[in-house]
Amino acid sequence: MSNEHAQFSVAHLDADAFYVSIELIRHPELRGRPVVVAGSGPRAVVTTASYEARRYGVGSAIPAARARRLCPQAVFLPPDFQAYREVSRQVMSTVRAHVERVEVVGLDEAYLDLSGLFSPRAAMRRVVADIEATAGLTCSVGIGPNKLVAKVASDADKPAGFVVLTRQQACERFGGASPRLVPGIGPKTVARLAEMGLTTLAELAAAPERVLVERFGANLGRDLQRRARFEHDGEVGAARKTISESRERTFDEDISDPAALQEALRRMAGELCTSLAANGRRGRTIGIKVRLDDFTTVTRAHSVAEPTCDGELVSAVALRLLAEYAPARPVRLLGVRVAGLAGADTASPDEPEGTPGSSTAGERSESEDQLALPV
Repeated sequence: MSNEHAQFSVAHLDADAFYVSIELIRHPELRGRPVVVAGSGPRAVVTTASYEARRYGVGSAIPAARARRLCPQAVFLPPDFQAYREVSRQVMSTVRAHVERVEVVGLDEAYLDLSGLFSPRAAMRRVVADIEATAGLTCSVGIGPNKLVAKVASDADKPAGFVVLTRQQACERFGGASPRLVPGIGPKTVARLAEMGLTTLAELAAAPERVLVERFGANLGRDLQRRARFEHDGEVGAARKTISESRERTFDEDISDPAALQEALRRMAGELCTSLAANGRRGRTIGIKVRLDDFTTVTRAHSVAEPTCDGELVSAVALRLLAEYAPARPVRLLGVRVAGLAGADTASPDEPEGTPGSSTAGERSESEDQLALPV
């Protein structure tokens, strides 16, 4: 393998402002204006926002009500996940036409194995151009020796960024940034690092290993330092095995009425089983998830004798689990899950595991905007 191939063997491709970009294709009259994709309920959150709206502080996952206060002139559109999935399939099909090994980690992003390509940079330029020509979307690309460098590089120069970095170059470019920049280092860990006087990636990378091990334990302490040094050995994988599928809803107002909870659970079980049947999947473990108004979250599960996607059976088991738990407080979120799936062994190549379920008016899935992290 040539030096270029070794240094630049992985790419991370991320479609820019994916949901809102699709909406702007459907509504070209809104181009140049602040546009926010969000639900309409009182607990709705922003799914994504155009770059014009982001200048006002509007970002993914903030409450939609706050977004309206920050940018009252913005145009708010409801999310259409069916349309987003269709475009995602088109995009990933285009990617696969250029690169053999692709790991889809979200509707709008994927890792690509470039190790077998003659010119990795030229190949990714062609991928980006082809996506823009066929889907009308711009993408940001990061290229590096591993998934971690590629992921951070793709976020560094949005929109339409194209950043190529060696591991050492990544250390130099981002050394002054907060450890929060790196996937896998969350806000609580960042706060604990700050208490130790480690506020930048360079400081974390240079810290004595024994100090990190004493504070975080052997595994996490060493892993934090490896991430700060942009060291990562995870390979670009094939489609991940789907082990479960679920539907969940956060209610606009907390629900205490058992009949209303039962009706919501029946409806979600029906939606879930329709999806399972359409994909030829069945599972033996049926579970529920209940989040109370004080954010206490409880799960319950039961395994049946044979794998199933029968809506009546899944609904009956879920309702029994709910009755046995008998929430003592109003319910904020309710969900149903079927696990131990058999039939279709892997996630759809164009729709990774964890893709959100459909939402109805006044409700939203709490998993609609997932961040993909290198593993």
